[in-house]
Amino acid sequence: MTSTSAPGLARLNAGEESAALAELHEACASTAWARHLLAARPFATVEDLYTASDAAMAELTADDLAEAMAGHPPIGRPEPGDPTSSREQAGMAGAAEELKAEMLELNLAYQDKFGHVFLICATGRTGEQMRDAALERIGNSPEQEREIIRTELGKINRIRLTRLVEQDA
Repeated sequence: MTSTSAPGLARLNAGEESAALAELHEACASTAWARHLLAARPFATVEDLYTASDAAMAELTADDLAEAMAGHPPIGRPEPGDPTSSREQAGMAGAAEELKAEMLELNLAYQDKFGHVFLICATGRTGEQMRDAALERIGNSPEQEREIIRTELGKINRIRLTRLVEQDA
């Protein structure tokens, strides 16, 4: 996809800094990430945008990652009225109550251990897959988890950036 076939990319490239920052902040709550992408404008192609996103993600500090994670609700509890988190967590929406209760317990145990929400790119995953990932990852060290989170955030950002560049308005 080129910039001419991606109306959202043209808008992001040409937009006022504050408007572009707001759009990017919707994709990722990290100010450092969004500012890195702003500084890299204009993007000739969507792939250039993805490359800049990946580079920005690789440079985020632990504090930047924490800021990014703060923009994500716990798995199984999307923010009311937030279509993005509801869409991304659709795999938990139809899950059995037992699985939802188990995921709540895992979320709390994970948060107790690591000090932040369990973050996973939930798009396309079933409730069982998310539970299994939480069970596997709860045994990780904080350092291991930080790098997994960096990877998961990168996947989420790419999905959200794709939606952003495909939007007409």
